[in-house]
Amino acid sequence: MFEDLGVNSDYLILAILLLLLGLLFFNMVMLMKYHQLRDKYTEFMRGTNGKSLEERILARFKQIDKLNDRIDDTIDRVKLLEDARDTSFKKIAIQRYDAFAEMGGKLSYSLCLLNDDNDGFIMTSMHNREGCYTYVKEVIKGNTFVILSEEERQVLEEARSSLDAIQSI
Repeated sequence: MFEDLGVNSDYLILAILLLLLGLLFFNMVMLMKYHQLRDKYTEFMRGTNGKSLEERILARFKQIDKLNDRIDDTIDRVKLLEDARDTSFKKIAIQRYDAFAEMGGKLSYSLCLLNDDNDGFIMTSMHNREGCYTYVKEVIKGNTFVILSEEERQVLEEARSSLDAIQSI
């Protein structure tokens, strides 16, 4: 029948045999790949050191739950720190000076501590030969309701502007 078409049957059988051998080789390669994949799947499902996949997943979920608890705790701590930061004294100025002409060594000082709202106090310590006197004057919104000495006015102004200068940098 093939000879009527002008095809030699010997060549046709040889081509079919070569095609069959190629398919057989391809089948063997696919079978080897299948076995490798099956072994990997079995190992994956079995887990390392005999652990099951389910146990590993549950262990990871427990770790995630612990981390979430730690994150919640950390958020609470950060909120506490932010609250403390808002009320803490951040603007600080100090000036040492001689309060009395007969004294030297700049043993007297004025210290001003203010928070972000410019609330705080000025503490002045005046040293002379007879003793040391300390005064505290309240500061509300950057102002006082008592008379300030020149040194106290200077430390108040320095403290009010100290953090503003840092924030503008």
